[in-house]
Amino acid sequence: MTSHSSLHDTTMTMGATSAVALLLIALVWLAYLSGVWRTRRQKPWPWWRTLLFTAGCATLAVAFWPSLMHAAHQDVRMHMVVHLLLGMFAPLGLVFATPMTLLLRNLPSGGGRRLVRFLGTWPMRVLTHPVTAAILDIGGMYLLYMTSLYAHSLHTPWLSNVLHLHFVISGALFTWAIAGPDPAPHRPGWRTRMAVLFIAMAAHATLGKLLYAFGFPRGTGADIEELQQAAVWMYYWGDLAEAVLVAVLMLAWLRRRRRMARPAGAASDMRPS
Repeated sequence: MTSHSSLHDTTMTMGATSAVALLLIALVWLAYLSGVWRTRRQKPWPWWRTLLFTAGCATLAVAFWPSLMHAAHQDVRMHMVVHLLLGMFAPLGLVFATPMTLLLRNLPSGGGRRLVRFLGTWPMRVLTHPVTAAILDIGGMYLLYMTSLYAHSLHTPWLSNVLHLHFVISGALFTWAIAGPDPAPHRPGWRTRMAVLFIAMAAHATLGKLLYAFGFPRGTGADIEELQQAAVWMYYWGDLAEAVLVAVLMLAWLRRRRRMARPAGAASDMRPS
């Protein structure tokens, strides 16, 4: 009876969490659309940025859908699907939609200056540095899967909610620190970011191999085949998300090289007389 009651309580808690998460996602999406509508009255906003943000929010919604959340609580493979969606794929759409640029366009000039000053403070500069972001993102994965933390979260709803939030925040922070298109005057150069990205990719791949070879995470009651399948999904689908970051960072570097190589008078020469 106690076990059945505990399972029922956990299911109810997950349902409530999913409902709150889906509501917040919808509100964030509507806020972005509202910002696009306001800014388009003065200056065009790329439609594909809106599409990217919509895709990112839709990915979050799929991850927080009640049936998937329930399955993720019962199956390590489904948990890994949720992890990949929240921490690796949704951030691609959310960050590349340049929400900070949109926010700055809609803030009053005073509010915009205060936000820029806040983002330029040393705590924020440390937090948004690629090395810090990589430690929070990849290091957090090691802590979750190589210790008893994941097994503990299966029986602690609030901890599970914190982990889901960490997936989203750390994934978005890492994506932004490495290849975010929003202006960031204090962001390190592309060599530093590329080096951090490749080290993070190697660490992520190593983690996948450790999970596969030694049956982590432990204490879940899952059989070895289930654990290995989850590790395989982490390894290959994580590589895909990271390959997108490599491609975006390389394209940004190539555009910068073309701008630097362009003669100073080229722009004026192209204008009609």
